[in-house]
Amino acid sequence: MFKDSKKYWFVVFMAFIATALSFLDRQVLSVSIIKIKEDFPISDTDYGLINTGFLVSYAIMFTLGGILIDRFGSRKGLGFSVGLWSLATALHSIATNVFHFGIFRFFLGLGEGGAFPGVIKAVVEWVPKKKQALANGIVIGGSALGAVIAPPLCVYLIQIIGWRGVFLATGIFGLLWVLVWFLLPKKKEEILEIGEGEVISWGDTFRSVAKVLKVREVWVFVLIRFVLDPIFYFYMFWIPKYLSDSRGVDLEKIGDLFWIPFLALGLSNMLGGFISDKIFRRTASLDWARKGVMGVAAILTLSALFVKYMPSEEWVIVIMVVAFFAHGLWITNYITAISDTFGKSITSTVIGLSGTAGALSSIIINPLMGKIIQSYSYDPMWIYSGLMYPVAFILFLILMPKIKQLKYLPTM
Repeated sequence: MFKDSKKYWFVVFMAFIATALSFLDRQVLSVSIIKIKEDFPISDTDYGLINTGFLVSYAIMFTLGGILIDRFGSRKGLGFSVGLWSLATALHSIATNVFHFGIFRFFLGLGEGGAFPGVIKAVVEWVPKKKQALANGIVIGGSALGAVIAPPLCVYLIQIIGWRGVFLATGIFGLLWVLVWFLLPKKKEEILEIGEGEVISWGDTFRSVAKVLKVREVWVFVLIRFVLDPIFYFYMFWIPKYLSDSRGVDLEKIGDLFWIPFLALGLSNMLGGFISDKIFRRTASLDWARKGVMGVAAILTLSALFVKYMPSEEWVIVIMVVAFFAHGLWITNYITAISDTFGKSITSTVIGLSGTAGALSSIIINPLMGKIIQSYSYDPMWIYSGLMYPVAFILFLILMPKIKQLKYLPTM
């Protein structure tokens, strides 16, 4: 099936669909909640607890999923992850109370925690080094596609098959993806590394993680993600509210405008990878290829400082397009730098650790954001959003003077 090496792009396409499904499935509830409330009462507090269930399991599984995927490979690891969250999505269709939604949301987070470690592992396993940045950009860009199509698709399907039908349909689609994914042949390395009937103890796993945490470069990537992830969560969770509260924009117009930054994000994920690969092929320098694009992205994020001065909501969206575009350039090359540094051995584990750090910082900082906005204004958040990418980039230059694959690494 895969005699022609160019067919690794089919693996990339499947990984792209997986991340699109991850963002689609996590947004179905936020779109459907208005209709769900018509069937049985869910307070704002209840809704917050339901979403917290997802964030907690997502934070845990980001690291655990990365560890397991490094153990078992992308074929088994990503397939299991998509299968678990698709089943959890489908089960939302039988929920009749807040407890049901909380449980199903928790399992959705458990599955989705393995999404990004899994797709990046697939790229590392299948795609040649000189094309990995572009491949990473494509698979990460799937999440933006999911974010763009989720609102209109869900609204359309709710009108036809109801909110229960939407959960069931998207869950079934994910399970069909799993069937196709397991038709892929095993990589030779995977067959050699993981024998039939091999038993891996949790004690061995935790000892391996302890060794990973002793690698200084791991903490560099974890620190960067801890500092920056709350910014993107601020953009996702608070900009619609900012447009409504501070700009007087109605919900319909917010829906008409807010998908545009996500489209810019998806395009920049791919463009950032394409440009980075091109620089690498011409210069043979990972530093120039990854840090050059990340530096440009850091400069572009300064645009967030000017949101308060924009004369209209359309101009706010223009600034958000620039900010999301910059984030896409940044995150693609940040993740590719992880695979450049750690190779096939612990890439998914490091991505998992950094993702968990970002989720935990967001869990901690998001309530603080609300307090700041309520007590002062949105201005401190725009300042943080505009300055922290340049600060993180300077830290990255200092702490990672040269991007190169480390020679001596623990294995999972």
